[in-house]
Amino acid sequence: MFSRRGFTLIELLLVIGIIGLLSSIVIIAINPTKQLDDAKDAQRRSDVKAILDAVHQYVIDRGNLPTLPNGNQAIPTTSRQICAESASASTTCTNPPKNGVFLDSLVDLDFLVDLPIDPDGPISTQTWGTNYFIIRDATTNRITVRAPAGDDGAGIEITR
Repeated sequence: MFSRRGFTLIELLLVIGIIGLLSSIVIIAINPTKQLDDAKDAQRRSDVKAILDAVHQYVIDRGNLPTLPNGNQAIPTTSRQICAESASASTTCTNPPKNGVFLDSLVDLDFLVDLPIDPDGPISTQTWGTNYFIIRDATTNRITVRAPAGDDGAGIEITR
């Protein structure tokens, strides 16, 4: 008798179909887009905390909030974007509002290695903004740092 060894076309198609179904279930379960968004939000939380910790450490060491070279308060009572270290004082690093906050002293005095920049980058490529915002409460002097509109649609905000 003559016997053929191998698989039939039906058997091959069935195995390919099962492999395809299982791989699509695994991809849906893993959801790489959500994993990437969660990683960016974790980075934002870490950056916001690092900026706030640096300001807090500055206050502990110096006894006051960071000031600009002209002596004015560096952290305003209106929400402003933190400008990257490489921006100059004449640079408009935010849109909106017009004037950003320069916290170079936190980097210069080694409270931060470098000012963090949002994982998605600044609002536009024409700016030196970090896409992190800071505000000081005028009555309590509490500082709030926030990263607006994370990938989940909610901003990340910490106040101390």
